[in-house]
Amino acid sequence: MLARDLITDEVPPLKLTDDGTKALKWMDEFKVTHLPVVNGTEFLGIVSDTDILDLNQPELLLREQRLPLIKTSALEDQHIFDVIKFIADANLTVVPVLNSDYHYIGAITIGHLMKQVSGIASINDPGGIIVLEMNQHDYSLTEIARIVEGNDARVMSSYITSDPESTKMEVTIKINKKDLNGILQTFHRYNYLVKASFQENKFKDDLKNRYDSLMNYLKM
Repeated sequence: MLARDLITDEVPPLKLTDDGTKALKWMDEFKVTHLPVVNGTEFLGIVSDTDILDLNQPELLLREQRLPLIKTSALEDQHIFDVIKFIADANLTVVPVLNSDYHYIGAITIGHLMKQVSGIASINDPGGIIVLEMNQHDYSLTEIARIVEGNDARVMSSYITSDPESTKMEVTIKINKKDLNGILQTFHRYNYLVKASFQENKFKDDLKNRYDSLMNYLKM
């Protein structure tokens, strides 16, 4: 999934002729703390609510204020993982999207992005979760998938967590099978360290509640 596919029309950009009061009102209305600022199709940067409040003159037009605009943006053909990294690195609630000519074409909100991520991670699909711990040089998704498929199941999604100061890594896999006992036994037989496992009836409600809580927080 690319950045262009994540654009939402929920959040309009600000213009230089808008004032800080309007910016703060829109941020409150759209439940974000950042908004893109444009001049026509030219992307000028991202303004935050904190920057506007720190100036203590929200009634002034944006062009009359010395705002430290954030220059972060995504190109339309960048992957969703790049967008997530932009949000995490700059602690953003909105990521502007530019076309190949670097013209502004829209924005991605963190709320809309999380909904798309939930689909990629198969959060709402039935099944179980297994967390494996291993040395980085022992990692083979092909072998992990082969073990899962040998138990009449398949890997629906996976992700890796690693510490740059360690040679260890965690591999979390979502499996389309509720009963994980056979798969767990096979992993143990192949000397995999199973750090945790969550079967359908044990984790689904909690996972769904956590996701719903996050969505409610983003809408506050």
